[in-house]
Amino acid sequence: MATPEFIKNLRSTAGHQLLYLPGVTAVVFDEQGRVLLGRRSDNGEWSVVGGIPEPGEQPAQAAVREVFEETAVEVEVERVVLVQTLKPVQYGNGDICQFMDVTVACRATGGEARVNDEESLEVAWFPVDALPEMREFATFRIKQALANEPTWFAPAEDTEPGVAGVGVTPEGH
Repeated sequence: MATPEFIKNLRSTAGHQLLYLPGVTAVVFDEQGRVLLGRRSDNGEWSVVGGIPEPGEQPAQAAVREVFEETAVEVEVERVVLVQTLKPVQYGNGDICQFMDVTVACRATGGEARVNDEESLEVAWFPVDALPEMREFATFRIKQALANEPTWFAPAEDTEPGVAGVGVTPEGH
C-alpha cells in the first residue's frame, strides 16, 4: 500500500512509534444493489475500499478520492455507517499505527469498475448474497451499510470484529 507523503514526513522524526491516524472505508453500492470490492495486492484478499485522508481533507472527500483512485468508480457519499477506533497494528518495517475508521455508505454515480492503481489485483461488483470470502472487518461494514440504521459506534469494551492486534496489517487501510 502506498504510504502518504505526510506520513513519511512524520516517520522521519517519529521513527516507528505509534501514530494515531484517520482512516476511511467506503461501502459502495450500484443501482442493482451490488457491492464494490477490491482484491488487495498486499494480502490477496477481497475487501471494501479504504484509505487515509490527506491533511485537511474531509472524510467524505477522502472516501470519494480513494474509491476513484483504486477502482475508477465515481461515487456519492450518502451517510456515515460506523465510527470505530481500531486496535494498534505493527507493519513489517516496525511502524505502529492506530486508525480511527469512519465508514461511509456510497452510491456509484459513474465510471467502470477496474483496477486503477497498484493497491488492487482485481476489482468487481458482487451481489450481497454472493460475496467472496472476506475478513469480518469488511463483512461487518457491509452488514451495517445494508441495515440502513443510525451510525454504529463501538462500545468502550469493543473487541473490534475482524481486526487483529499488533503484528497484523489492518484490513482496509
